[in-house]
Amino acid sequence: MASHKHYCVHGFNSRQHLEHYFSDKPVFEEDFLIFPIENLTKLFLEGDIKGDVLIDLSAGSMIHHLYAACEFFKHIIILKVRDRCIMELKRWLNTRTGAFEWGHATKIHIDVEGKSAQLLDKEAKVREAAQHVAKCDLNKEKIMDPVVLPPADCIISVFLLDNSCKDQDDYIRYLRKFSELLKPGGHLILVGVVNMTYYTVGRDKFHGFTYDEDFARKALVGEGFVIGKCVTKEATGISDLVDHKGVIFIAARKEK
Repeated sequence: MASHKHYCVHGFNSRQHLEHYFSDKPVFEEDFLIFPIENLTKLFLEGDIKGDVLIDLSAGSMIHHLYAACEFFKHIIILKVRDRCIMELKRWLNTRTGAFEWGHATKIHIDVEGKSAQLLDKEAKVREAAQHVAKCDLNKEKIMDPVVLPPADCIISVFLLDNSCKDQDDYIRYLRKFSELLKPGGHLILVGVVNMTYYTVGRDKFHGFTYDEDFARKALVGEGFVIGKCVTKEATGISDLVDHKGVIFIAARKEK
C-alpha cells in the first residue's frame, strides 16, 4: 500500500477512470453499471425516498447513478473532492464536445425501469436537476465550510468511501460528516466495493479501503442509521485493474 497513490491527495485522470470502469466494455458492466442502476431504480420506485434536495458525494465523474434519482428530487447538488472530476462532469452536463458517452448506461436504466422513455429525455432530466456542482474537502470538519448547504433529504455516495478512506476510522468519520448534511429522517445510500486493496487508473495504482458488509452495517448503526436495505453481490468483473471481491448497496435512514 505504501507505494499506492491516494485519491484525495493525488487525484486521478477522471476520463481514464470512466473508460476503465464505466464504459460499454462488458468486463465491469455487471458490477459497476447494472448493479447500482438496478438497486437504485427499484429503491426509488418504491416511493419512500424523495424530497427537495439530493446530495451526490461520489468518486470520479460518474452520472449513471443519478438517472434513478432525478425524478424524485427537485435539486441535485453534486460535490466532488477533485477539480479534474468537476471539469469532466461539467463537460457532460453542459453537452460539450468530447464529453464521455453515457448512452449505454442510460439504456440499462430505461430497460430496468421498464418504461419507453427516450434516452435523450432521461439524460435531459438529469442535466436539469443537477444544476449545482461544487468542490468539497473531506478533511474539513464541515466538508463545505464556509458554504452552508440546505439540509438534504437524501445523500448518494458511490465508491467515494472505498477510494478515500485510509482505514476504518476514516470511514466512520466520513459517515459522520455525511450525516451532518442530512435532515433527521433523511436517507443515506451507499454503493461500494468490498474487500478491495487497490484499483488502477492509467499507469497508477491507488489505495483501496478494505472492508466487508459486516463492518459497513456496524459503522452505519453506530452513527445512528437504521438500515432498510443491504445487498452484496460477488464480483463478476475479473481484471488486474482492480482486486475487489464484490459490490455492496446499502440504504439507511438517519434516526439521530
